[in-house]
Amino acid sequence: MSGPIQIYVDADACPVKNEVYRVAARHALKVTVVSNSPIAVPRDPLVERVVVGAGMDEADDWIATRVGPGDIVITADVPLASRCFKAQAVAIAPNGKVFDDSSMGMTLATRNLLHELRSAGEITGGPKPYSPRDRSQFLSALDLAVVRLKRAGFGQEI
Repeated sequence: MSGPIQIYVDADACPVKNEVYRVAARHALKVTVVSNSPIAVPRDPLVERVVVGAGMDEADDWIATRVGPGDIVITADVPLASRCFKAQAVAIAPNGKVFDDSSMGMTLATRNLLHELRSAGEITGGPKPYSPRDRSQFLSALDLAVVRLKRAGFGQEI
């Protein structure tokens, strides 16, 4: 028997916070919303807001030092997803992409290449707009992650 499932949200630019709250409420899971500035969260004993310092990676560092097996992290930040994956947590991007063993190396390499191209002025556009399909894929990925963790024995009180 393993411990409870905890969801951490890298919240400053997260477009799916409301979806996380809905899925967490359905499964009675604790959610920790981590941001650099105060963000409104539901008044719910299962939802905790943590405001960290304004430094560049403060929220990422706070999350990465606390996650472990059976936890879920919602982030678009590839280096944070990598750190969480190494801690055996499930990392899911807001578009529903699950960072896993087969995708992590390629995702990091692509991120680094795009960073270099942006730095050189080769790429000036940002990511494509967030779509309803992204939201739907995220909801499916989060729900599937919770179900898989429960089947693996997580989600039960110790």
